[in-house]
Formats: sequence, C-alpha cells, structure tokens
Amino acid sequence: MKKLNVAIIGCGRISVVYDTAFHKLADRVNVVYAVDKDEKKAKEFADKFGCAYATDFEQIADKDIDVLHICLPHYLHAPMAMKAMRAGMNVLTEKPVAMTLQEADLMKQVQKETGKKLGVIFQTRYTTGVQRLKKMIEEGTFGKIISARSMLTWSRTEDYYKSSDWKGTWDGEGGGTLIDQAIHSMDRVRYLVGSDIAWIEGNVSNYTHPYVKVEDTATAVIGFENGCIYSVYATNTYSIDAPIDIELVGEKGRCGLKQDLGYYELDGEYVEIRDEDDEVPVGPNYWGSSHHIQVREFYDEVMNDKDITINVDEGRKTLEMVKGIYLSSAKKERITLPFEDVIYEDLNQICEK
Repeated sequence: MKKLNVAIIGCGRISVVYDTAFHKLADRVNVVYAVDKDEKKAKEFADKFGCAYATDFEQIADKDIDVLHICLPHYLHAPMAMKAMRAGMNVLTEKPVAMTLQEADLMKQVQKETGKKLGVIFQTRYTTGVQRLKKMIEEGTFGKIISARSMLTWSRTEDYYKSSDWKGTWDGEGGGTLIDQAIHSMDRVRYLVGSDIAWIEGNVSNYTHPYVKVEDTATAVIGFENGCIYSVYATNTYSIDAPIDIELVGEKGRCGLKQDLGYYELDGEYVEIRDEDDEVPVGPNYWGSSHHIQVREFYDEVMNDKDITINVDEGRKTLEMVKGIYLSSAKKERITLPFEDVIYEDLNQICEK
C-alpha cells in the first residue's frame, strides 16, 4: 500500500490526538513535517516521528505533502486550508470549518478549483453509540423523529482563557461556548436527525466571564426541515465538565447519548450501547478516542479518490446553526435560512445586559 505523506500545522493542545492517530495509522502514512510558530513545539512533535519541522507554512509549501492537518486557531482555518489546497495538498481541518459561512463558501470554491479533498473534524460522530443510533433512525426504528435536545454544562475558567491569545475573542475564535464547546453536540444532533435546518431562534449571554467578550451561555430552538424541533442549552459556567446529554424522541421511542454512552428505549425496554473502543482518551475525556477513526476514513477517501464524508458542506451546515443563534440573538428575531453571516466585535452587539 502506498503511504501518504502527511504534515500537521499547529502543535499545541489538540496535537496529542494526532500523535496517537499517526502512530495507529503508521501502515498508511509517513509524517514528514510538523509546523508551529513556536519552534520548540514543532521540534517536540517532529521528534516523535523523526521528521522535519518548520515554523511557517511557506517553508513546506513546495514539499511533497499529500495531506495537511490544520490544528490552528479558528481564524486561521479558512486561509490556511485555501493556501494548502492551492499548494496541491488535501486538507483535514479541526472544527469549525471557518469563522463565517462566507469563508466556508470560499473554501468550497477553492476545493472545486484545485480538485483537492477537504474534510472537517467532527470525531464524535464516530463513536459506537452514534453510529448504531444513526442506523436505527434511518431504518425507522423510532418512527419519525419529533424532537431533540442537547445540554452541555461545562467549566471554562479565567486561566483557560488567559492561556491563549485567541480563545474568548470574536475575531480569533468567532464566539464562545457555542462555537468552541457545544458545536460537537450540535453536530451530532444534526447528523442523527438527518435533515437541513429551516429556522433558528436563540439568545446568548455572558453571566460569569467578565474577562472575555464572548458568550458563556446560550439557549436556542432550531427547526429542521423535516419538522423536528431541537432545543439547545450550552454553558461553561458550571464547576465541572459534566457529561453531554443528547436525546431524540420519535413516534415509537426515544434514544440518546450520555457523553459517548448511547441508549434507547422501545416498548418499555431500556438498552445501553457502550463504545466498542475501550481505549483511554488522549487529552480531556470529552475529546473521546475516535479521532483516528475519522482520520483513517479521510486517508482512505484520499487514496481511493472517494467523496469526503464530512466535507466542507457538512462543516458549513453545522456552523450555520451556531452562527444563526448569534444572528438571532443580535436581531432578536427568528432567523430563516439562508442568511448572511458576520463577525461581531463585542457581546454587547448581540445581547442586552
């Protein structure tokens, strides 16, 4: 089997899961470059694979690289992805796909122009519970899905924000708890429901984080085109990172997830679906241990010239939910799709104190 030459740009906090993924997939990849503006971080990652390192993308732009993994701050996802595709590289970027919907559209345009592959990381779709429930929903086991909900109650402290020069900023992160923490659970709900969004109505606030200008709490109701009504609650004002709670209710039964533990109830019988991957997660528990599954799928799609499963369109649709809540809060009205996206400068622009 021909191996892919891969590189990673951004050797910070999330890079540990790629360290693990690359080792697991050593039969199909050669790690050839690690890139970070902090030379020490780039060298430390490169030393794990005996590969070269660099401090700027331009130093590797003309190298033989099949796949570039983007693990940069949110505001760099779109420009770096487009630059890499134009340099002849396939790209797999961490979420969110971009800072705005318009950026995502530009990424798709460049992807079409270059013919390269572009994928977005939403690794929580790949747990055993999500995959089993998706199949059951598609088979009609629960009947028509009528409603859904997701609840995220996590903790993000002042130290968390002070450790970064872009977290907790509109121009660097694109928002707060929605775009950074809740986006994964929102993506899972959208994936499981299996329908596009029709309308969004929501509100965001900052209750306990005066040192940042983004939201720490958000509530919303989202209407899917198939009629399902989705209730969203997300906050990072809690004292711990509690398990995410997702539930979908159908005409014949209900199903959901407690973090990665799947469950369903039919005809009075309650069944749990435990993850078949019993590995200890690398990094925080909420990252899970399924990054390598999506990475492997992406590599297979690149090597066999297949369509990318979680492509720029999928990334855009999930981003649309997040940005629609911000816009609804700003305009104080229900948002119907499609809509024009913006980047805010201050939370005062989109909510009343």
